[in-house]
Amino acid sequence: MTKLIAVLNVIAWSGFWAFGYLALTTPAEESGRMVTALLLAVLGGALGLWAWFRLVRHSEQTGYARAPQHMAPTPGGEA
Repeated sequence: MTKLIAVLNVIAWSGFWAFGYLALTTPAEESGRMVTALLLAVLGGALGLWAWFRLVRHSEQTGYARAPQHMAPTPGGEA
């Protein structure tokens, strides 16, 4: 399942960059194409972030990456 999420991650980020470029370079007269490309870029970015976080969580659980260290609370409750 992890390999499938990794492949989804690559495809999603590729779609984000490709459709993001199309959205940025589309002439203003073609607003329909621009909005479509923008929506597809947002979808690719959202899927890419979701897949990335799933892969990070998996690598921390399996010991491939260290889990983040959290700061201990201070006595006065200040950060």
